[in-house]
Amino acid sequence: MKHREGKESAPPDVGAAPTRKEMQRESQGLEELIDRIRRVASDMDPVVLEAVLSQIGRRSFGAIMLFSGLIVLAPLIGDIPGVPTLAGLLVAIAAVQLLAGRTYFWLPNFLLKRSVPQRRLEQTLNVMQPPARVMDRFLRRRLEFFTRPGVTRAIAAAALGVALVMPLLELIPFSANLAGIALSAFGISLIARDGLFALISLIVTVGVLGLIGFWLAGL
Repeated sequence: MKHREGKESAPPDVGAAPTRKEMQRESQGLEELIDRIRRVASDMDPVVLEAVLSQIGRRSFGAIMLFSGLIVLAPLIGDIPGVPTLAGLLVAIAAVQLLAGRTYFWLPNFLLKRSVPQRRLEQTLNVMQPPARVMDRFLRRRLEFFTRPGVTRAIAAAALGVALVMPLLELIPFSANLAGIALSAFGISLIARDGLFALISLIVTVGVLGLIGFWLAGL
């Protein structure tokens, strides 16, 4: 992702309660999320992160986590050195604010102005859309204990743990993909209210942290 210089401007509704439309965004599936990103990509080149987040919603922690996880897993983009770390930084900043009780996530200007070429993003979305369509068929509300507000904070804490080790994961082949799976599953669980994905993500998170511990012990 490239860096674009720009003047930082705070959105007028920072800290405001989410609108009904924004609340409905969390009930959408993976394909809908990809379609919203595609609409942004069709209007600008390069595509700036700030525009993408404005489309998916900066009050939706689930959407931010899912987007970050997909970026790490995405071909053509996730393989760029530094991208997993930037995705982890995005999740970490949002997770800290969720744990602090904020409803609108402030993000630093240097992160918001990161960009990716339109062609590369569209190619990535084309690859990701078919599996997203298949995945949507399996999503449903279940194990809802794992999607309750108190558990959501535990998910945020677990996601923060994954985000903090993301720079180290770039040094271990293919390990960043595990983190991408964990973040994507966390996001899916919150968006679709599917507790099964929350459980899967917690298991993968334990695996990621265990892998880091094993790697550090071998140094």
